[in-house]
Parts: sequence; C-alpha cells; structure tokens
Amino acid sequence: QVQLVESGGGLVQAGGSLRLSCAASLRAFSHYVMAWFRQAPGKEREFVALISWSGGSIFYGDSVKGRFTITRDNAKNTVFLQMGSLQPEDTAVYYCAADSGPRLGRQPGDYDAWGQGTQVTVSS
Repeated sequence: QVQLVESGGGLVQAGGSLRLSCAASLRAFSHYVMAWFRQAPGKEREFVALISWSGGSIFYGDSVKGRFTITRDNAKNTVFLQMGSLQPEDTAVYYCAADSGPRLGRQPGDYDAWGQGTQVTVSS
C-alpha cells in the first residue's frame, strides 16, 4: 500500500552533481517526515537528510552538510535530494524513507516505509 520509488541515481565524476527524486504513494503525504539514507558496501545504513511535514525543520548528516539539499513538493508527493560536490566517498545506494510520526528521526528504525534504493557511483 505504501510505495516509495527513488530515481535519479547514476555515475558521476568527482565534483559533479546529481538530483535524486522519491515519488511517494502515501495518504496525506504532507504529514510524513521524509528522509534520505545511504548504504555503501560493507557499511551500515547512514543518515543523510530529513525534512519535516512543512519543511520547517531540516537536518543533514555531518558528512553531507553544505553539499546536499533536501526539499519536498507536497503537491506532487515527491521529495528531492540535490547532491553537489560529489566525492567517491558518497558512492552508495540511496534510500528514501517516510515516517508518519512527529519525531525527526535520524535512525533507520524511526521510519515506517522505504524505497528500493537508487545507486549513486562517484568516480575519481
């Protein structure tokens, strides 16, 4: 019933940019906290960014601050992650996640629904 579909991943050279999109099939999308996580091979899933229902609260993981921007378009049930100054260390599968609660969670267990992920590969 709940479906999140990521898109926009791909191969990019270091210093380049990508924009990820997450299309959500959610009732009352505007009431969900939306987040991005990523997971590299052999690593645990890492918090990247979140945005609250209205967009009034935004948090980023330390490793992406100043480089990534999360936005949402509630009318289109879509959340975006604009990634700039990409580094090889950003290579990972990027996952969109949704939380119906009021918390602003930074752990994977805080989220109710997940997408399948989209691969981002940054070459040197």
